[in-house]
Amino acid sequence: MKRIKIFLFTMVLLSGCSDSLLDVKNENTYTDETYFKTKTQFNEAVIATYTVFSHMGMMSREWYFIFDLLANEAERSSALVGTELQLTDYSFTNNNEDIVGLWSSLYRMIFRANLALKVMETWEPADASETTLKAQYIAEAHWLRGFAYFNLVTNWGRVPLKLTYEDSKTNSSPRVSVEELWKVVENEFTLAIPDLPVEYSQDQKGRATKGAAIGFLGKTYLFQKKYDQAITELTKLTAAPYKYSLDASYDHLFGEDNINTPEVIFAVNHVYTTSNTQYYMFGGQEGEDGKTFHTGRAQEYGFNDWENVTISNALVASHKYTDPVTGTAGYIDPRAGFTFYGSAANGGDTQYCDHCAEGPIKYPFDFYSNRYRKYEPYEFQKYTSAPMSGINTHVMRYADVLLMLAEANIEKANPAIATGIGYINQVRNRPSVMAKNYLTSLTQTEARIALRRERRIELAGEQSRWFDLIRWGIAKETLNAEHPEGPGQYPFLDKHVLFPIPIAERNSNAALAADVANDWN
Repeated sequence: MKRIKIFLFTMVLLSGCSDSLLDVKNENTYTDETYFKTKTQFNEAVIATYTVFSHMGMMSREWYFIFDLLANEAERSSALVGTELQLTDYSFTNNNEDIVGLWSSLYRMIFRANLALKVMETWEPADASETTLKAQYIAEAHWLRGFAYFNLVTNWGRVPLKLTYEDSKTNSSPRVSVEELWKVVENEFTLAIPDLPVEYSQDQKGRATKGAAIGFLGKTYLFQKKYDQAITELTKLTAAPYKYSLDASYDHLFGEDNINTPEVIFAVNHVYTTSNTQYYMFGGQEGEDGKTFHTGRAQEYGFNDWENVTISNALVASHKYTDPVTGTAGYIDPRAGFTFYGSAANGGDTQYCDHCAEGPIKYPFDFYSNRYRKYEPYEFQKYTSAPMSGINTHVMRYADVLLMLAEANIEKANPAIATGIGYINQVRNRPSVMAKNYLTSLTQTEARIALRRERRIELAGEQSRWFDLIRWGIAKETLNAEHPEGPGQYPFLDKHVLFPIPIAERNSNAALAADVANDWN
């Protein structure tokens, strides 16, 4: 992470002694029982859990491909092949490397959180400050475990539950019900809240805060349609002691220094350190390349770089809609020019390199294709020389919280439509955006349409839409309309609302293998 030194360590578990002279215990090796003795080492256990955010399937690379391609936030270009191509045409199987990597990393996060919780049982704090640190580290481990199970239950449904270090070392584990998993997620974030700080010093930014735990607890309730409970939790983040606010600059959210935006609830912090580790996201996270924490997104999405994908035509089109005030067709949302390079007709930014020494350059593809501007450095440089972006990945930001509050108010048993529209308009009133406001007199159906459009535009390319479509139960109809079946494009089927259980997991977990239907889930 950007502000936290990453410690990578290997623990060798030794078998028992024998009489053989060759079987001699190396006194310089450690086990989980002998290594953790000091507050620095207990911190390492927690930091090693955060480190999983850079692993396969996660935010250094595969995360953005998985959720942008599946949700049609990004579309294939000629450079896209193999594993990622399977995601965009829905031909992926239970052996897709990106999805397998996501599963493995989420359970690795759980394993490391379980280890951290286990070893801290032996910590006898020397003073009050260590007592506070111990409580914080335990809370962080619960938050991380909650994050992992949140993503497992939303993407796979029923999965094995491993809540102890010993459980994590057992291969054969049965799946538990979705209801039980949601209870675990609720409990993890609830346990994390009391002992997490409201904020950290600058050198510790990137760790989960009390606000991150409250935000994810509210999100957990929202996903279960527990709207009143979601409102109770999420509303807490709108008042003291929390200081969250919308960043006046939409652009600032997606620049190199976005760690300093007041909008961050939780972000995975990236940093580029040295050129000999620039390709670490292709599997070198904890080997010789594991001395950095950057992301490959700018390079892989960039129109002047690898250009593996383009922004989807459907996402571009969503920025043009009926004027909220006049009711006339053709209103272009002001965020179009911050989100993609395009043409004057669709609202995209028509030039790049505004802050380059040589001055602005005309975007070359404006008449026939659009490219992502968000998370790209093209306002400051012509191209990137390698995958080495330090732009942080937003996992939850304050605009998302406001839109979740809007959704909960619109969808609850006794809808509060005006309140929900008020939250939507707050997001639209960001100083650099100032989109026209929606009328508070909308019907529930109209308000729902406005909310869903707002989430798509505001959170475009932030890996939110997949979760939204699944939560709303409209993934199949929406994605088949945007991605019609045809040459090179398979249909989105009912089974795709859950990811397939990885074949490697089935091969090693007999209890789970017997519980998989149709070679999928």
